[in-house]
Amino acid sequence: MSVRQGEGEADVAPKSKRPSDSAFKQQRLPAWQPVLTARTVLPTFFVIGVLFIPIGVVLLHLSNTANELVIDYTRCQSSDPANSGMTCADYLQANTGKQCNCNINFTLTSDFSGDVYMYYGLTNYYQNHRRYVKSRDDMQLLGQLSQTPSTDCAPFAYNPENQLPIAPCGAIANSLFNDTLKLTQGGVNIKLLNTGIAWPSDKRVKFHNPEGNLTKALEGFSKPIFWQNPLDKLDEENAENNGFQNEDLIVWMRTAALPSFRKLYRRLDQTNNNYAKGLMAGEYTLNIEYRYPVASFDGTKRMILSTTSVLGGKNPFLGIAYIVVGAICITLGLGLLLIHMRCSRSSNMEMINVNPHTQYS
Repeated sequence: MSVRQGEGEADVAPKSKRPSDSAFKQQRLPAWQPVLTARTVLPTFFVIGVLFIPIGVVLLHLSNTANELVIDYTRCQSSDPANSGMTCADYLQANTGKQCNCNINFTLTSDFSGDVYMYYGLTNYYQNHRRYVKSRDDMQLLGQLSQTPSTDCAPFAYNPENQLPIAPCGAIANSLFNDTLKLTQGGVNIKLLNTGIAWPSDKRVKFHNPEGNLTKALEGFSKPIFWQNPLDKLDEENAENNGFQNEDLIVWMRTAALPSFRKLYRRLDQTNNNYAKGLMAGEYTLNIEYRYPVASFDGTKRMILSTTSVLGGKNPFLGIAYIVVGAICITLGLGLLLIHMRCSRSSNMEMINVNPHTQYS
């Protein structure tokens, strides 16, 4: 007994690729589209202008309440008798890895009241270069030392002289800013603190020392090539400020986004009664131990003294930006208002309601 082929089999309908008949997939959802007219646009421009200009003036005033003094010491004259008449920049170009001393006298014309901070500033220095930013070993910075540093650290992963792994490795750590800046008044040193300058979150989360004795943990490791002191002796006066938790190192490892930048270097010790209220107007001297070369890449170095305002350090950019945006909106509003009035005055046509069902041939 034979069975016909396909007998008893159900007919299968072809699968359709058509989206389901829903409001979302068939785009029948209600929509709203603003109609931009003179009545809606002009008030917006004027409101933005009226709000932004006063806000900008207030921000600019608050920024100006912070005092700031900038001293460029890139080409300061050497104070060493052996290098008389020579700039420290030229001396370092001829004597790589050496130190040059120079002094700069300056005057504070007004009182720097409140908290006083010292920054160092560098220009034409591209810390945002992709390879530079990657050149670090985060596990090493967390205190987890290994004899095989991250490949991102190359060519600053091993010391070429003894082939020991470098701690901390990488181009960022190797280029650590190492000038020493001191303030004196009347020949007396003004105490500046090198702690409390790093972000607490960085010190708490991103940087840790190995467990146990730091010097012992660093046995079998080399200091970065450019450094004068090893990692465990960055701060010989404060044992807690050594290793990967040295605050100068932490500040430097937070790379800058722009080629001209400043980083916090010191803060004034105001436990001294003479400086409890800050730095008063008068004569001061900046003593510099000049070690950091910048002439090779046409960079400059600056020392910045600054107080703070409600908004932080002195930075007029935000206030100026608000004022400029507000002025542009007011100008555009007046221009569009003038155009609207002239066009509406010259036009004598009345609006005609047109039947939407009317057909035109």
